[in-house]
Amino acid sequence: MHPIRIDDPDDPRVAAYRDVRERDLAGRQGRFVAEGKVVLNVLFAARRFEAESVLVLENRLAGLADTLRHAPRNLPLYVASGAVMDAIAGFHIHRGILAIGRKRDPLPVEELLATLPAKALVVALVGISNHDNMGAIFRNAAAFGADAVLLDDTSCDPLYRKAIRVSVGAVLKVPFAAGAGAQELATALSRQEFEQIALSPGGAIDIRDVKPSNRMALFLGTEGEGLPDALLKRLKTARIPMAEGFDSLNVAAASAIALHRLRQD
Repeated sequence: MHPIRIDDPDDPRVAAYRDVRERDLAGRQGRFVAEGKVVLNVLFAARRFEAESVLVLENRLAGLADTLRHAPRNLPLYVASGAVMDAIAGFHIHRGILAIGRKRDPLPVEELLATLPAKALVVALVGISNHDNMGAIFRNAAAFGADAVLLDDTSCDPLYRKAIRVSVGAVLKVPFAAGAGAQELATALSRQEFEQIALSPGGAIDIRDVKPSNRMALFLGTEGEGLPDALLKRLKTARIPMAEGFDSLNVAAASAIALHRLRQD
């Protein structure tokens, strides 16, 4: 790869990187922003998404040599000074490494489930609107070997820059499908013969008493409201036992505990 020097923040070749914070709120025409060396490694290694270009701070270029060897051939590599890069992004990029990737058309839920092996663990998210929680849940899903993540139509975009960063690239690795309602997710999982567990502070059984099976799906809801009552009435419910006087955890922390329990070696 031959570095292309960028000296003008208004250079049209780096327009996709401009005003990262503001543009993330409205999307960027089918693109997403990957930030940091670890995330870039996952983007190149997983190859689930197409990389469009890379923008690197000049003093970080030498340390990226091994990572860039795995980049697609002829991928544009832009290099800039700290002042120019900050002017492009709209704030100080302390990691000094950004990349633009192309989103893919999301797989329908049924289609993704049909691709999973006979032994599979799925995470189903309902109403997860915080990007930090979204990224952390994906990180936990990758860490504990989940095969896929399903998102209902009220959950936020996992390809938001902050969610990708918090996930340390797991969003670019773990397959996901989005767009269905919570009940539709449960129906699709039933068709594929998944045992479904809804995690809730008022769950009927202790998560430690759940015996992992070949096909399991863990439902997680938004903090505060939790999972919809209709879904809790439909599914088997489980709780994480806690000290007296305290009844809930951050949803990302809860996901780690539950996935550790449901994981099969």
